[in-house]
Amino acid sequence: MGGSPGGIRSGNLARLVGVSRDTLRYYERKGLLPCPQRSSAGYRLYPAEAVKRLRVIRGALALGFTVEELAGIFKARGENRAPCQRVRDLAMNKAEDLRRRIDELSRLRRELLRTVKRWEEILEETVPGDLAHLLESFVVENPKAIDGISPLISPGLQQKLLRARRK
Repeated sequence: MGGSPGGIRSGNLARLVGVSRDTLRYYERKGLLPCPQRSSAGYRLYPAEAVKRLRVIRGALALGFTVEELAGIFKARGENRAPCQRVRDLAMNKAEDLRRRIDELSRLRRELLRTVKRWEEILEETVPGDLAHLLESFVVENPKAIDGISPLISPGLQQKLLRARRK
């Protein structure tokens, strides 16, 4: 398994769980993984339990938990506190956020289909080879659209755009 008497070297661990060594170091810095021991040659040596921890991390990230949230959860565990209710609450908040995003995406899809239908009408009226100015027509017909932020943009970028607007 790529381990040695003192533990599993970082490259071997990274391959086992499908992450990079940089990711392992990042998780260490963020508190998701405890600092590993070092071999006499200076290699990081992780305990066998690190495989399980990394699988938990990857699973939680796949559910939408953030690195910062996981750091808090693992910190609580390290202090012998049970973060289970917090984990559940975070998951419920994420489920609600997903519902809102699905609603936004459904609304966007309806709007986009209406727009395409309108563009088909415009294209029928446009001489072949002439510009139909489809995007411009959308803005003219939907002036408030320029104030919106597409739900197709990642939630992180949406937050940045919203913060920039407030400034």
